[in-house]
Amino acid sequence: MKLCIKLVRDIRQSIGQFIAIVLVIAVGAFFYAGLITYSDNLNAYTKAYFTEHNLSDLNVYYSHISKDEVAGLSEIEGIKKIEGRYTLDATQAFEGYKALLKIHSIPMKNEINTPTMVEGRIPSKKDEILLDSHYANEHQYRVGDKIRLSSNNKDYTFIISGLCENVEYAKKNEIQDHKTFGAAYTAEVTIPEMADGFTYNEVLIDAKEDYDLDKLGKSIEAQSKQLSYLNQVSKERTFSYSKITETIHNNNLMSKVIPFVLFLIGAIILFLTMSRIIDSQRNQVGIMKALGVKNGTIMLHYMGYPLLVGIVGSIIGCSIAAIVFIPLVTASSSRAYSLPDIKFALTVYSVFPPIVFSSAFGLLSCYLSSRTVLKERAAQAMRPKPPKKVKMLLIERIPGIWSRISFSYKLIVRNILLNKQKALVSSVGVVASTVLLITAFGTHTALLKVADQVEEVYAYDLRVDYAIGASFDASKLPSGIKQKFDLSALPIEFIKDDKKEKATLTVTEKENNLIHFLDVNDNKLFLENDGVLVPKSYADKYHITEGDLIRIKFTAPEFKNKMLEMKVLHISTQYSNPSFYSTPAYLKSFDINYNPSSLLVEANSSTDLVSVRSFFEQDLQVDKITDKNDLKKSAQYILKQNSFVFLMFIICAVILSFGAIYTISSINIYERSREIATLKVLGYQKYKINRLIFFENIILTTFAVIVAIPISGYMYTIIVKALSSTHQQIPDKLNVFILLAAVILAFFLTILANLLLKRKITRINMIESLKSIE
Repeated sequence: MKLCIKLVRDIRQSIGQFIAIVLVIAVGAFFYAGLITYSDNLNAYTKAYFTEHNLSDLNVYYSHISKDEVAGLSEIEGIKKIEGRYTLDATQAFEGYKALLKIHSIPMKNEINTPTMVEGRIPSKKDEILLDSHYANEHQYRVGDKIRLSSNNKDYTFIISGLCENVEYAKKNEIQDHKTFGAAYTAEVTIPEMADGFTYNEVLIDAKEDYDLDKLGKSIEAQSKQLSYLNQVSKERTFSYSKITETIHNNNLMSKVIPFVLFLIGAIILFLTMSRIIDSQRNQVGIMKALGVKNGTIMLHYMGYPLLVGIVGSIIGCSIAAIVFIPLVTASSSRAYSLPDIKFALTVYSVFPPIVFSSAFGLLSCYLSSRTVLKERAAQAMRPKPPKKVKMLLIERIPGIWSRISFSYKLIVRNILLNKQKALVSSVGVVASTVLLITAFGTHTALLKVADQVEEVYAYDLRVDYAIGASFDASKLPSGIKQKFDLSALPIEFIKDDKKEKATLTVTEKENNLIHFLDVNDNKLFLENDGVLVPKSYADKYHITEGDLIRIKFTAPEFKNKMLEMKVLHISTQYSNPSFYSTPAYLKSFDINYNPSSLLVEANSSTDLVSVRSFFEQDLQVDKITDKNDLKKSAQYILKQNSFVFLMFIICAVILSFGAIYTISSINIYERSREIATLKVLGYQKYKINRLIFFENIILTTFAVIVAIPISGYMYTIIVKALSSTHQQIPDKLNVFILLAAVILAFFLTILANLLLKRKITRINMIESLKSIE
């Protein structure tokens, strides 16, 4: 009990230092609890959700396939269940825009990709439709309302029989836009009206457990030689499934790496702290040994400090994660995915791993720092610690330099160089916090640059997309158009070795100056007739360079899976909506005719833009009209989704930096208390004594910043890779202003810690410090 009281007294004597270490542990616990809860809950929920609603393992596409032919495919080895359905795209016109609805037929005995009913029932009649609940909420539809759709120049009117969420649309698109995209399901009795006969064009496969999907896919393709086979997509390659698994993987990785680094920094600070505490209490250790207290009991007493720090810090960190992180991540997840009734809750068990890790690091540091003192005999420990031998520094042997250095700076240089290991260890916390600051600032600025690039790259006012099969007459376009260029966006599949990736090939005229192309150094690139322009996001992932040959396959039915080898002309930096670009002339060299489906328009003035837009809105052949604001949405969505994470990073980096600097400076003051007391007795001015300690901290921070900058570049690259994909490129260069801002903040925190520690220097007991070594 007396040792427990002594522990409390030790903490009260250096309460600021105790709080600083607790905050460092709390930061690690905060990130661990928040990220592990998010990834674990999302992982557990999606596994159960995909299993319960039987997400299809393979989607196989045909031009048309009969019910009997689908039944014939069910005999293929490896297929557990099979369902055919008819899929088509329909549009719905609203004021100022059109929405796309992906309509699927649904069998009466639906067993694959089963919907989660929110309200109502599954359609059974010809004029009924089951609507995506998020799309319905955006457009204020209710069960029983009528909905009018257009597809293939036909108009349809349905009655909404129910609202649902479907497992295959957990992630709809990059920005999870429910306003302009939705899904719907109709009864099979509707197929003859939509397809001019009862036929399917898509087959859903539920494979047997642990069966090789590649082998199954090849068997289906071989069996479909006599059928109108088009393509197949495995579950892992679908947009929704791949995005969710990527998020789970990234968060799981971050939940292990970030807390480990923070706990390691905490252990280093604890090692220095425990060394200082035990060193200052050598006399008390000696007395306890003389009174017969065992070494194990003494060590357990001192281990109480890091154990208490670990428990308090972990509880505080997890509590803040439950109050702040979990609600924010819940709101973020609801915007990012359509997962019905998913909940994120921090369990009581989440607090134990941070306690175990932080305490383990702390106990180890306590053991390493106390074992030397405990090996000493009682009489030896009760004597003052003899001063260590000091060697002449290399710089002291150069008279021309050493003699010109002032006395104060000589003290600083000697203290740093004679304690190189301690100075190095002291800098670790500052290095880590500066790396976090630079990485957080850099990533946030990069996402802002993604949003801003839209203004640089796209110079058109409107993009007009025409309906499939429609053509436009350039002579009948309205006045007020300054310049116009046509283009066509063709769906393709990029192929590299055994890897396949969905992509878009945009074909437009060589002279088109309404789209600007930039290289990695923001220099302009231009289209030519002898190659294709490749997005940097694809080039980075698949190691593509200029002059290479790449393989692409057209996935639109009219191209009949035609495969081409195209020469890489340039690598283009495209942050949002990356696309391969080619000219009609280059496409013509492969005997492919160019049929433009879209028009880029630049108006003479803002007044003319209103009339031009009105003209296209009234054109029945126009399917969709977009402007630059629509393109910004994707980048702004990513920025919004990640902004709170970067804010947390910045706040935690500030806490870590301040905690590290404050603790290390406090230890430095204690270790030099005799030197400071001597200077006080000799009449050294107070401001000179303060400068002696604080200038040394500035030097250590400077060293830490110099080390942190190259490490930050590496860490930033890792973060960018985690956020980037072939469909989204993030700038991978750190801005000089970001580095400068992080460095200034690091020095500001050092100065703040110095100011708070002035009082500690003033309170040094000169007599007690001077009599410590006779």
